[in-house]
Amino acid sequence: MSTETQLLLLTRAGYEGDCAAQVQAVAAEAGVHGFCKAKPDTGYLAFSAHDPHALAAWFETLSLDELIFARQVNLAGEPLADLPPDNRLGPILAALEGQPFGGVYVETPDAEATRPLMRLARQFTRPLEQSMRKRGLLEPGNPDLPRLHLTFIDSTTAIPGWSHPAQAAPWPMGIPRLKMARDAPSRSALKLEEALITFLSPDERRKLLRDGLEAVDLGAAPGGWTWQLVRDGLMVTAVDNGPMAESLAASHQVEHRREDGFTFRPERPVEWLVCDMVEKPIRVAALMADWLARGDCRRTIFNLKLPMKKRQQAVTECRELIEDRLVEAEVPFEMAIRQLYHDRDEVTAYLRRLS
Repeated sequence: MSTETQLLLLTRAGYEGDCAAQVQAVAAEAGVHGFCKAKPDTGYLAFSAHDPHALAAWFETLSLDELIFARQVNLAGEPLADLPPDNRLGPILAALEGQPFGGVYVETPDAEATRPLMRLARQFTRPLEQSMRKRGLLEPGNPDLPRLHLTFIDSTTAIPGWSHPAQAAPWPMGIPRLKMARDAPSRSALKLEEALITFLSPDERRKLLRDGLEAVDLGAAPGGWTWQLVRDGLMVTAVDNGPMAESLAASHQVEHRREDGFTFRPERPVEWLVCDMVEKPIRVAALMADWLARGDCRRTIFNLKLPMKKRQQAVTECRELIEDRLVEAEVPFEMAIRQLYHDRDEVTAYLRRLS
């Protein structure tokens, strides 16, 4: 495989600039300086460092969780261009020769121009895996080997790269394959489901999403997030002046409180607070920090709706406000923020008390 020269990142189309600004800031904090190449609405960008050795060393410690606007990340080599449509495998296998992998992701940016390539990526995966096995280049499931990322940016150009198994998103292109349940009140249920599988390990989900635990859903109507929590067995106080879906209104697991989400307080501390209100992000951030600081909840998942401009700045301001309030309250905490696949012009945050 050719020498890796750049960090390749997939992002939501239209967010290339935000992703570029953040990856450069994270890299600079690690002492790695460079520049990004990005075109609007392409769904991907590349970060190149002035010192390639520094880039490689930084990548060894980099986690996707540090990159808010990136869906997928890998350390990539130079593009393989002019691939013959009737024999793409030949040049690709030649470029991979000598480097075994523990898994394969064939990917493409999720953008208008590249969306037709998703079918190519799906159809190309199995032949590539089979050919790699025959050549001793693939040992499926070997945790000691890197994962291959092969990213098609057009039908005749693919960029090879790699990541450690636990370093990048666990789904090709960073897109989880979730199905909308027929009885879910709204598609927003998928946002919370994706957040739960992104921020919590399988063991954490078993312990923290079960019968007997209580949750509050602020801005709940019509009930997509409440429905997700009820499906996991929780008792939910749904706070919203608007109506809830009939199936939830009749559920013994749901108490609907027609109150203002910004003034509601639970009668006793709850395990979970979730919030997907259409409100200024700084107000939501302050509300979430206050709940945690007072001890009204142990953990919270919430969305921050982003402005049309200065989106990265808005996220930074929200993060700093939360940090300042919890430090002042002497509450140890952990926070992660990501723009998930099912998000739109928003990011999702997970915040929890450590004691």
